[in-house]
Amino acid sequence: MPFDYLQAFHPDALSATLAQAGIWGPLLYILMITLSVVVSSIPGAPLAIVAGTVWSPWSAGLYTVIGGFSGALIAYGIGRTIGQSAIKALTGKTIVTNQFETEAREKTVIWLVFITRLLPVVSFDLVSYGAGIAGLSMPLYAGATLFGMIPSTLLLTFAGDRIQFDPLVIGELSIIFA
Repeated sequence: MPFDYLQAFHPDALSATLAQAGIWGPLLYILMITLSVVVSSIPGAPLAIVAGTVWSPWSAGLYTVIGGFSGALIAYGIGRTIGQSAIKALTGKTIVTNQFETEAREKTVIWLVFITRLLPVVSFDLVSYGAGIAGLSMPLYAGATLFGMIPSTLLLTFAGDRIQFDPLVIGELSIIFA
């Protein structure tokens, strides 16, 4: 009998696997969420919904925030490190602004980062890489990301706690949030 991939992500099957994995279950999930931010083709929102069906919504929210925040910081770091170099290599120019322009721009962009984190349909990874390329302050970016992602993450994990698992619904959500 061929392996049914959708069945492998059914909360009952996932719960059994995670129960057998013990402490490694949440750690594997956190790693999966981290990778979903760094590797843009993996949608994170449906994973948060499924996590809400596997664990309590509060635990699932905590694991999702840890993984999403970790992935956001990694993507920001990659954007900051490689992005500026890539722009210079492609255009031959370096982005330079004076201190006043940078501070005014940062205030506006940090609010945009915060707002985009509230909306689970905005590309989490794209915002993270873009913030790094733009050279935003790491502490401001981290704060806006962390505080902005908590409400939407809890919304998704509580939704997962309340819905019945249907592989078609999860598939449709993957398309919407991809």
